[in-house]
Amino acid sequence: MKKPFRGALIVLAIALVALVAPKTAPAQNPPRYTAADVRFMQGMIGHHAQALAMTALIPDRTTRQDMRLLGQRIEVSQRDEIAMMRQWLKDRHQQVPAGEAQHAAADHAMTMPGMMMSDTLMPGMLTAEQLAELAKAKGDDFNKLFLKDMIRHHEGALAMVASLLGTTGSGQEAEVFRFASEVDSDQRAEIARMNSLLATLGTTGATAPH
Repeated sequence: MKKPFRGALIVLAIALVALVAPKTAPAQNPPRYTAADVRFMQGMIGHHAQALAMTALIPDRTTRQDMRLLGQRIEVSQRDEIAMMRQWLKDRHQQVPAGEAQHAAADHAMTMPGMMMSDTLMPGMLTAEQLAELAKAKGDDFNKLFLKDMIRHHEGALAMVASLLGTTGSGQEAEVFRFASEVDSDQRAEIARMNSLLATLGTTGATAPH
């Protein structure tokens, strides 16, 4: 009779340990993307695409090496980011807008739906008339106009990031937050670089908003 009694005590002890042992808190789910995140990615593809349309004008309109290097740097970074944004949207089964530069150049009525932009262009984007004016310029006239237009274009990207992060619950998914943060820091650095170039041309552009 002692063995069954001892076995019962062991079972009871195990049960008591299970009752008093601290429960492990369930792991929190990572933040999910929001509709505003999707609109941000979709809108930024078009925004980046217009920047590519602008940099494509550089080789035939200026011989300055610093302008050519600036254009190449912008082109490489924004092409890579367009590919990343398109993949992000595909992975989440969201609509992927056309990302080719010629589409952005031709479609001057592109808007950023849901980002409080009404029926106007996305922040910083050039109108068809402004793009045509840029395309007609040559030499230092082109250099100055390009830098002023691209600074404004970059400032528009900063406004888009600020709008995203100012939307409750948005910009929290790790990949979205990382990308938005990189856009903010990279565009600010390029604005400073372009202002320095403008200074060498005897013209002052703008400063990145705080």
